[in-house]
Amino acid sequence: MRLQIPIAIGFLAGFFMLVQFFVPHQFFQQSYLELFDWVKIIGAFALVLGLGSLFRTHIDKIRNRRPDHIYSFVTLISFAVMFVFGIVYGVKPHTSFDWLFKNVQTPLEATVFSLLAFFMASAAYRTFRARSVEATLLLTVAVIVMLGRVPISDYVSFVDFHEASEWIMSVPGMAAKRGILLGVALGVVATALRILLGIERSHLGGGGGGSS
Repeated sequence: MRLQIPIAIGFLAGFFMLVQFFVPHQFFQQSYLELFDWVKIIGAFALVLGLGSLFRTHIDKIRNRRPDHIYSFVTLISFAVMFVFGIVYGVKPHTSFDWLFKNVQTPLEATVFSLLAFFMASAAYRTFRARSVEATLLLTVAVIVMLGRVPISDYVSFVDFHEASEWIMSVPGMAAKRGILLGVALGVVATALRILLGIERSHLGGGGGGSS
């Protein structure tokens, strides 16, 4: 019963959301809005639980002097500062909270994305070594697309890299993207059906299937 009741609730809720999408009746639409309000309330409680988990994890690291526990100090202090400034001064423009966000959070995000760009460049260098036909094709396409995105290609008169890059992104690139999206959509449908039928139980802590 400990797993059967949550599975039944999940099935009824999921089936209702599926039906209301295809049946444009006022009852279903009003019920959907009501359930959506409940989702917001549950999300607020989930946020509180998430904050509790955050504090418990970092306090445990600090108490046990685990490696890199100094970053746990930074995380908790940063959270406390932003929380206090947001409550006391608000989150509107030209407040202390807004100043901290623009002058601390935004530069940190830019730094992380810059490091990610260098990581992607090094990974691309290792991947695009022409050791096979597929790697050579991938390297050629990548060079054409990159040249089509930089101004240096304007000085190359015998090849229109801009047009070639747009064709690659619009035709074979779009075809591959749509194939990936179709695969993702089929995976989402399959996972949703497994959850509705009670086959997938990992979100309930009961493993990936079987009887309880």
